[in-house]
Amino acid sequence: MIENFDLSLVDWSRAQFALTAMYHWIFVPLTLGMAFIIAIMETIYVKTNDPVWKETTKFWMTLFGINFAIGVATGIILEFEFGTNWSNYSWFVGDIFGAPLAIEGIMAFFMESTFIAVMFFGWNKVSKRFHLISTWLVAVGSSLSALWILVANGWMQNPVGMRFNPDTARNEMDNFWDVLFSPTGVNKFLHTISSSYTLAAVFVIGVSSWYLLKKTNVKFAKKSIVVAAVFGLLSSLFTVLTGDNSAREIVRDQPMKFAAVEGLYDGSEGAGLIALGIMSSSGDENDNMKDFSFKIEIPNMLSYMAYMEADAFVPGVNDIIKGYTDNDGEVHPPAKVKMDMGRKAIAALKAYKLAKKTNDELGQKEAQKELEANFKYFGYGYFNDPYDTVPPISMSFYSFHIMVGLGMYFILLFVLCLVYIYKESLVNKKWFLRLAIWSIPLAYIASECGWIVAEMGRQPWVIQDLMPTLAAVSNIDVMSVKITFFLFLFVFTGLLIAEIRIMLKQIKVGPNHGGN
Repeated sequence: MIENFDLSLVDWSRAQFALTAMYHWIFVPLTLGMAFIIAIMETIYVKTNDPVWKETTKFWMTLFGINFAIGVATGIILEFEFGTNWSNYSWFVGDIFGAPLAIEGIMAFFMESTFIAVMFFGWNKVSKRFHLISTWLVAVGSSLSALWILVANGWMQNPVGMRFNPDTARNEMDNFWDVLFSPTGVNKFLHTISSSYTLAAVFVIGVSSWYLLKKTNVKFAKKSIVVAAVFGLLSSLFTVLTGDNSAREIVRDQPMKFAAVEGLYDGSEGAGLIALGIMSSSGDENDNMKDFSFKIEIPNMLSYMAYMEADAFVPGVNDIIKGYTDNDGEVHPPAKVKMDMGRKAIAALKAYKLAKKTNDELGQKEAQKELEANFKYFGYGYFNDPYDTVPPISMSFYSFHIMVGLGMYFILLFVLCLVYIYKESLVNKKWFLRLAIWSIPLAYIASECGWIVAEMGRQPWVIQDLMPTLAAVSNIDVMSVKITFFLFLFVFTGLLIAEIRIMLKQIKVGPNHGGN
């Protein structure tokens, strides 16, 4: 543990970053998904030359533009916080983390920004096909933008393709392709964008259902729902597939996160999956490992989900703390051993710097050898209590299960939507139309829960096993972080309220064709 360190600085810095990230993520998924829905609608317009499809495309494009503008504003602030609040982190990983973000800005965001101008203002200035290409490039560009950001985030979850340079105390990339094609990063990207597409589909169906309830713009609403329902069903099924792949990646590279989201304290062979559970309250606020007062468990399912074997051993929180042997025979040392190795690595780095300062070449070589032997658990050297390496279990467990439960619900929603469209009875299903409208906030809840699982589930690490959050913060005054936290809260809330009001106003105006 760092001596004489104000832990409130870590808490407030984390709170500020979480605030910014969660507000930013309100806008991003709708942008990612709606861009493709718009592109599909415009493709149908170009194929059919039906003016209703043109006005339908332009209507959803307007809502996309409102959301895109505010999303950019929050995203810029988010990136600045890496330098202001997390400068130690930025120094430690800047050579790796900065590269994907730079590519995102130079390639993806510039492409997206360039063609979005054609998409909005080029209807009567360029040909139909060029305009369509521009719309598709905006959609592709938005997902490419997400790719590079999620590659960077995936590296934080599973640092690969790098080496630590003791001369600069920085991690340096030595294999770009390992970073880009890391299974963790790839699965994170695919799962995130597919869940974003699902959210956008729910949004379009919900808004269109409002028109059907009002019995206005019926033809527009039906066309929108058909596209969104098909797109949403395919996206949600793909989200389940990528989520399943992500689970197997997590159990291998972040077993503590997996144990936390599953509420698994003591591992076993043939571990059961808690499909539904309620954790008991505790009088001790520091009690992180609460028992279950109620749970519905599916026997052997967790082992099968994690390893595709019903009798495989799945480690729990206590097993990871005490040390265990996995199904491949690899021995994972106890947390206390990792902490000892981390302290040796930190001490070796200090010895290396001292030896370099005094021109002691032999001392440098010995210190570097010691550092390399223990660097794998460098971050553990900052902890004294093994259970400080356990993430918030209740928050991780509930967020994960809410996300999964709502994901299953959205699949059912899309299926019912398509069935009612096929039977031409959707307009008469007022209960379903109301349900679709109220499903919009549920989609946002599921999306935010996904990020809570991803980020809270890996605590206390900002870089898995290498750097804890307490070592990553900038040495700044806590009061300045508090002030900016409430300033951002005020600004972001104002932006959100403004967006909702503008969106609702535009929805009430409706598409320009105005017919049934």
